[in-house]
Amino acid sequence: MRKHLFKTLLHICIAAICTQAAAQGIPKDFRQLADSLIRARPANYSAYKTALGPYSQDTLLMQYFVREAEIAAFTPGAIYGYTQLGLHFQNLSQNDRALDYLAVALEKATESNNRELRIVALNRLGMAYRKMEAIKSALDYHQEALSLSESIADPGDFVLRERNTAINGIGNIYRMLEQYGLAIEYFQRSLENDQALGNLEGQVANYQNIAECLEALGDLTGAMSYYEDALRVNKSLGSDRSDVITRYGMAHVLAHEEKAAEALEILEAILPKARSMRDPELLANVYVQLGWVLSRLKRYDEARGYLLNGLRISEELNLPSNMDSANRYLHDMEMALGNYQAAIEFYKASVAARRMISNDLNRRYVYEMISKSEVDKRKDQIEILSKENEIVKLRLRRNRTTLLVGALMLVLITLILYILYRQYQLNSEKKVLTLEQAMLRSQMNPHFLFNSLNSIKLYIINNEQKNAVHYLNKFSKLVRKILEASSLKEIPLAEELETVELYMNIENIRFNNEIDFAVEMDPEINPSLVKIPSLILQPFLENAIWHGLSSKEGEKRIRILIRQEDSGYITLVIRDNGIGRAEADKLKQRRVLKRKSVGIDITRERLANFSRDYQYNYTIEIRDLFDADGKSAGTEVILKIPTI
Repeated sequence: MRKHLFKTLLHICIAAICTQAAAQGIPKDFRQLADSLIRARPANYSAYKTALGPYSQDTLLMQYFVREAEIAAFTPGAIYGYTQLGLHFQNLSQNDRALDYLAVALEKATESNNRELRIVALNRLGMAYRKMEAIKSALDYHQEALSLSESIADPGDFVLRERNTAINGIGNIYRMLEQYGLAIEYFQRSLENDQALGNLEGQVANYQNIAECLEALGDLTGAMSYYEDALRVNKSLGSDRSDVITRYGMAHVLAHEEKAAEALEILEAILPKARSMRDPELLANVYVQLGWVLSRLKRYDEARGYLLNGLRISEELNLPSNMDSANRYLHDMEMALGNYQAAIEFYKASVAARRMISNDLNRRYVYEMISKSEVDKRKDQIEILSKENEIVKLRLRRNRTTLLVGALMLVLITLILYILYRQYQLNSEKKVLTLEQAMLRSQMNPHFLFNSLNSIKLYIINNEQKNAVHYLNKFSKLVRKILEASSLKEIPLAEELETVELYMNIENIRFNNEIDFAVEMDPEINPSLVKIPSLILQPFLENAIWHGLSSKEGEKRIRILIRQEDSGYITLVIRDNGIGRAEADKLKQRRVLKRKSVGIDITRERLANFSRDYQYNYTIEIRDLFDADGKSAGTEVILKIPTI
């Protein structure tokens, strides 16, 4: 929904901008260039890059070209324009705008079945997500780009370059996961490909990447050597950006070698260039590095200014790694100056920034996924080599009968394995579907439905139109949310809380609003970012109402408490002041119509499946509450589940 809305707004904005630009006057030579490209309709990406490359950073011209291409129904041209606009905003660290443009480019490339442009869009989305430290999304896009490029039987230089971009992107993800040895393998592979293709920009980037990995491994001499190689190649390339990044890395190595004065000389030399490049993230890196080096030289006033500037930019761009570094350096400096109160504040800010960085659970999950991918790939390579060896032997023996039998056997085994796999897959899907249906039945039980509909009927009979409409709106919204959530494995905590709020509002009408219901959440928890299994709270709330509060006289109260006690887990507490489990059991035995509740059992099984996927355990604890006199004071359910 959001993507389509953005796409519509994007077209409107581009049309408005281009109409305004037309009034001001788009350069005649560019209009002629755009018209000639649209008339020629070149089939490959390289033609656009060659013709429009000099204008790629001018958003007004790119938006004009996109509009003209859209009007002429020239999809490849529009895709190129959207991609360049996305890259432009990515370089300005405006990540949300960059992602929106790149998503439109990918959608159009997929619809037009243009594999080259689809590979480009996938790689650029991977780079954008990697810059945001969204590791899993970045990996998915780069791997899809690599797989798609390898499926092209006779790739040209352009596809080979994009394949290399995907390899380099996967290497960068290994580096982010601190798997430096594996990252270097990918960077070396990418470097060799770039040398074969004569891609100077790619060579410089790979030299820089290998140098960073070696520095992280403690090989400072090797790191400096690769940075020098990057500078050597960049002399031919002439890129200011690559020059700043390379010299920044060299300064970092020198600082670790206790050569702070030499590091400072390099950083002060590249600072004017960094300021002129309109890349706030790069500028923030240089500021933080300058502050660190100056603090090592005990030039604390200057250091504080650069560190605070770097911290300010990092906070504006939401760069948690930079925020962590800047706060740590400020903490160390204030400690050295004896300003302990200020040091404590910077230390707290550093800890908060580290919490924003991908937690260990996500890193472990992604690393296991990457390791599995590598194992599968090596198995495929071994299988391919084995088949090639078999074919060679069969050719040498010139035994066509044996070859035919072998091929038939291979097909038969593959077919059997495929049938077994499909059977296993179907059984798993059937089990999940059965569990989802059971969950939906437990959420939409007849007792609740009949009571709700009877309440609506009563309002209508009493001619209370506003109450009837209000109640019906809440009821329909709750039913819709339950139906939507029942098909999802997990949902944000915020949506789950909205669903239970609706449920409690509807149930409370039956109790004449006697139930005091509230949710209490730790302030550091962001419910929109935490994901939990869908519809897990309602069965416990229903239990509390049906067994605990329905037979209680006087004050009726339910509280949901949400806490973050352990890393990787969230604790949900449902507490009521009902009659307690013992008294509820006695009343249940005396009832003629005994209601069987299966919602909690289904919830246990769903939590078990959810936890199994992330190799973590969950706990459910139900406790009886007692007052000071030992009398029953209600029931408390404690859920401890892993978060995503």
